[in-house]
Amino acid sequence: MSLQCAILAGGLGTRLGALAKARPKALLPIAGRAFVDYQLDWLAANDVGSVVFCIGHLGRQIVDHVGDGGRFGLAVRYVEDGERPRGTAGALRRALDAGVLGEAFCVLYGDSFLPIRVAPVFAAFRASGAAALMTVMRNENRWDRSNVVFRTPRVALYDKEADAATRAGMTHIDYGLSVLSRALIAERVPDDGAYDLADLFRDLSRSGELAGYEVDERFYEIGSPAGIADFTRYVAGLSEAADAPPGRALDKPPGAF
Repeated sequence: MSLQCAILAGGLGTRLGALAKARPKALLPIAGRAFVDYQLDWLAANDVGSVVFCIGHLGRQIVDHVGDGGRFGLAVRYVEDGERPRGTAGALRRALDAGVLGEAFCVLYGDSFLPIRVAPVFAAFRASGAAALMTVMRNENRWDRSNVVFRTPRVALYDKEADAATRAGMTHIDYGLSVLSRALIAERVPDDGAYDLADLFRDLSRSGELAGYEVDERFYEIGSPAGIADFTRYVAGLSEAADAPPGRALDKPPGAF
């Protein structure tokens, strides 16, 4: 089964300051490779055959670096935000209107690396009967502020702007990989103006329409200097495991490239 993944790579990288002033986050160097190379290797190893990049800020550099995706074993296409930002959901609407989205597709943020297997997530989406599924991780405010109330098999509430009383009951966090149906984007995302996935997911959770899939492996992100340092250490650990003598190799986490 060949899956499709849309990568939202149009962010400005404001938390990175000068690091992302002249190049998009996706092209930040990590241990001698562009970050996006790690993402695409991971996707290609996880049953993904086609990728749609939703690009904006300095996005042409991503096009020049990735090309048609052939060297990663992927078919890659691109959709640009246009003259004004459309938000994360709006970017997917542009991809829909461009005719490049499959009937169902995964969504990944352009600054996230998620060492899990993708196929079980997609299978859970199919089994749920919902129009959208969000992966979640028990967080307890460890990696970032928790933003999810998860009651298997549904996300009972997703709200990044919840008040303090509501946040007190949130133990999980949006892990960063979702699956959506093309029909959901057509029906719920306007074809003009800006609209964010966070708002769409919040509304779906409140109406009981957002399925959830819990994972255990921590996520990595390069949207901050601390996140870059964390992911660099992760990559170094994988290299150490690969170089270890037979019988002494470290276990790679699920889905590792």
